[in-house]
Amino acid sequence: MNARGEAWFDEAAGPLVRPYAVSGGRTRSDKFGLDLITLVVALPSAMEVGHLPGEYARIVRLCQHPMSVAEVGARVDLPLPVVKVLLGDLIEQNYVIYRRAAPAGEAPNKHVLQAVLDGIRKL
Repeated sequence: MNARGEAWFDEAAGPLVRPYAVSGGRTRSDKFGLDLITLVVALPSAMEVGHLPGEYARIVRLCQHPMSVAEVGARVDLPLPVVKVLLGDLIEQNYVIYRRAAPAGEAPNKHVLQAVLDGIRKL
């Protein structure tokens, strides 16, 4: 409530916590080079993370199967920079592993892609 006794939000809005408070004031974590399509997967089961703080445990529960960083961000409803910080913390603590997408230089050449496309068309 404000000074005049008016409510600023209703009970359905839930708690108001700034995203940077969730990440301990950190907004950048480039240590692991996580991008939107980097896949992350949790190592412990969802039941083994009861001791982790709220958002960390939530991310580990979500990542029981490989999921992109963008998906994690969408599901926990936090800004991507904050999600990357949290994921970086979980990676450092060995709760989550990650795999980046192959660099563009390692993409298949046009001949391989054309052969796959031709094979699909024959089906």
